[in-house]
Amino acid sequence: SGIYFSRIRVRGKLIRRSLKTTSLTVAKLRLGDLEKVERQRVEVQGAVENRNLRFGDALTIFRGRLQKDAALKPRTKEFREERISALLKSWPGLEQTEVRKISKQDCLSWASKYSTTASPPCFNTCVATLRMVIDVAIEAGSRYDNPAKLIKKLRVRQKELQLPDRDQFPRLVQSIERVNKRFSKDCSNLVRFLAYGGFRKSEAATVTWADCDFEKKEIIVRGDPETGTKNWTIRRVPMIPDMIELLTRLRSERPDEPVIQPVMRVRECQNAINSACKKLKIARFTHHDLRHLFATICIDAGVDIPTVSRWLGHKDGGALAMKVYGHLRDQHSVAMAQRVSFSRA
Repeated sequence: SGIYFSRIRVRGKLIRRSLKTTSLTVAKLRLGDLEKVERQRVEVQGAVENRNLRFGDALTIFRGRLQKDAALKPRTKEFREERISALLKSWPGLEQTEVRKISKQDCLSWASKYSTTASPPCFNTCVATLRMVIDVAIEAGSRYDNPAKLIKKLRVRQKELQLPDRDQFPRLVQSIERVNKRFSKDCSNLVRFLAYGGFRKSEAATVTWADCDFEKKEIIVRGDPETGTKNWTIRRVPMIPDMIELLTRLRSERPDEPVIQPVMRVRECQNAINSACKKLKIARFTHHDLRHLFATICIDAGVDIPTVSRWLGHKDGGALAMKVYGHLRDQHSVAMAQRVSFSRA
């Protein structure tokens, strides 16, 4: 007859319908519409247990998958649990709501309110979590579409770096050390160690004397024994002259320490940093900002961004470092251009 027919299998059931057209183009369009209608009909007529699936039930399934996922690090799982808690706190009654009854307007209303109180990164990860839980309900046949996909993510603005300069940094570590409290000297050593190596705070805490290769002048960064580094990789960071001087001094002060002993005696020193910044009247910064300081000094010294990125442990070939520190390269480029001249003078 030349008339096109459809064959669709929805949840195991084969459905055959006439598309009532002899045009292939029209038939393809009607096939898509028919599939959507049939899936929606099955959603309405589906099993009671799936139709009435509550968000909390889908969340239980999602959490089970999350905990069993061996590819995720423990901290990633903890972070996702934190986002789940934030989602449930910001959307009262969500856990007891049937997923099929969550409308697009419900999602947009929640997003409108939550976006005014949450930071863009927190908001975006909450939205991603909401979508993933609803996807679990879709797999179970509770509904056909995901209304949370209409929520637009917030733009994450790049943090403006306010770092101590070359003159301020020595005065800052001296100020921390002169407080003369029990761990003041250890805190000043940690600040130097983070700034001279570009380590994450969690990485610095795990570096032992065995990881410091004075012959090759490099430090092996392994991360936590159970979770590893952020990217699950071991990397080698070269010792800059300041780092060699720091480690040599520390080793001479503690010559009898076992090689398995951590080099740093404290894991954090934010209060000491805050006090020193306030005393010297410079902008407050965090442990992670010392990582930025390391990268900034390296790039200012002429080290190319891909190399700095590798030292920092980035796995994107320098894309993130280019985004954060690219302006430094541009400034260096402008300065170098001023040296170029066609004149003999």
